Amino acid sequence: MKITLVRGDITEEKVDAIVNAANSSLLGGSGVDGAIHRRGGPEILDECRRLRASHYGGGLPTGQAVATAAGRLPARWVIHTVGPVYSATEDRSDQLVSCYRESLRVADELGVGSIAFPALSAGIYGWPLDDAARIAVGTVRATSTLVAEARFVLFGDDAYAAFEEAAASPSRP
Repeated sequence: MKITLVRGDITEEKVDAIVNAANSSLLGGSGVDGAIHRRGGPEILDECRRLRASHYGGGLPTGQAVATAAGRLPARWVIHTVGPVYSATEDRSDQLVSCYRESLRVADELGVGSIAFPALSAGIYGWPLDDAARIAVGTVRATSTLVAEARFVLFGDDAYAAFEEAAASPSRP
């Protein structure tokens, strides 16, 4: 799989699927989640409400992933995943690894050839950028998938630098 890094706005990516750093409610929020819901329009929220009413009444659990159509976004699909909140006293890295693996599993089920990821859990959830980048790149590299291209779409220079360093090293999740 080809891994690329992009500075920019994930809502502008022309890929088959973008990954949403969702909250468990699936009903929108701040950061990447809010941007995807705003730009994608009410179609995404409508599908998320249907998911809540059927399969995810208690919300989407951390580390799992589910897809909706992308509404008005240039992508075809949005794969929603709930990253863990960082804890200095409890190792939750397996949950972050699961977000990437589950997103790729859902992508394979959808026949996705290209996917764009944000830096999951590295924003408001407080995960240190260097560690988030190492886990993200290492997990995507190590996951068996039919996806041909994975892009990490990074909003700021610090995130880009952390992912650039992770991509340059032969790291594991």
